[in-house]
Amino acid sequence: MGRVSVIIYIAVAILLLVLISHSPNKSSQGRHRRLKLRSNFSFVAGIGDRRRHVHVPFDPLVVDIEMRREDKEWEKMYIEHSHPEFAHQATGDDSQPEWEDFMNAEDYLNDEGKFNVTERLVLLFPRLDVDPPDGYATEHELTEWILKNTEMEVLHRTQREMDLHDKNKDGFISFAEYDPPSWVRNSDNASFGYEMGWWKEEHFNAADADGDGLLNVTEFNDFLHPADSNNARLLHWLCKEEIRERDTTDKDGVASFNEFFNGLFDMLRNYDEEEHASSGETGDNAREALALKLFIQLDNDTDGYLSDKELLPVIRKLHPTERHYSKQQAAYIISQADSDKDGKLTLTEMIENPYVFYSAIFSEDDGGQEDYHDDEYHDEFR
Repeated sequence: MGRVSVIIYIAVAILLLVLISHSPNKSSQGRHRRLKLRSNFSFVAGIGDRRRHVHVPFDPLVVDIEMRREDKEWEKMYIEHSHPEFAHQATGDDSQPEWEDFMNAEDYLNDEGKFNVTERLVLLFPRLDVDPPDGYATEHELTEWILKNTEMEVLHRTQREMDLHDKNKDGFISFAEYDPPSWVRNSDNASFGYEMGWWKEEHFNAADADGDGLLNVTEFNDFLHPADSNNARLLHWLCKEEIRERDTTDKDGVASFNEFFNGLFDMLRNYDEEEHASSGETGDNAREALALKLFIQLDNDTDGYLSDKELLPVIRKLHPTERHYSKQQAAYIISQADSDKDGKLTLTEMIENPYVFYSAIFSEDDGGQEDYHDDEYHDEFR
């Protein structure tokens, strides 16, 4: 970015700060808004399962704060589960840290104790607007930004899991060292996957890209998040697991049309709801016709069955990647904040719509009572 662009950014930012600080804001009149973390941490939620995806915060500062808070909660829960004799030492105020413990309040709070959302967006915008730096944040730029934050959080949690399982502390995990989460071993719910191949040796070996019998942090991250891996063996294993899970009728190692129709088709169809909604196809007959069309496209050897290899072209639709979710979040942000409907965001539009970016880190504080409003709170887009 040239000197002229930098000067323009600074001038625009100063002007926006002045204008916004002197303009009324109906959403904040009579209220005091303070940063409040809404952690999605759960010790038993596990990593790698296919339950509802939860987006990470937009702001890397908030990502860092939440990760540190989750570390505190994780340590407390781990002690309670693995060392109950020491659990009493993990209770009390220290086990529920406030966000102020993890940040320099002077840098991010104003005189009224409120989070400086405008200043944060002014700071972040030129870091977003890079491809190209043209004064707009596009869906692509937002997707890359959100994905970077997501990958940072995912890798942090992977490292925390690795520290737990790496019993000899050599920086690697062997299968002998690895213990599936207790909630997986004790669960009767087949959707968690332990009854199939998830968390087992075949899964472990597929993640072992160099075949040395050990997982480094990259391989372990792939093990926990196979859909985001570029490891061909692991993606093939994922396809085999899908076939194994759907092959309920005759256990012949392939999926018939009925097994595909009753187990996989709706997952593929729902991956891109807009595309199928625009097709105009409705009703059971139309649904079956769409399923048959897709089945024939995937059945390369035309034997009337789908093998694990034939499922490979759509495996990332059955197991959406973090990039897919980041793109969804970016599209949502633009749909909510794009005032002039040109498909991209200016800094002004971002500042005028702060709750699209910081919706779940604000609380209403009125006489000590907190009240979260549904129209301003979107936990899935923190």
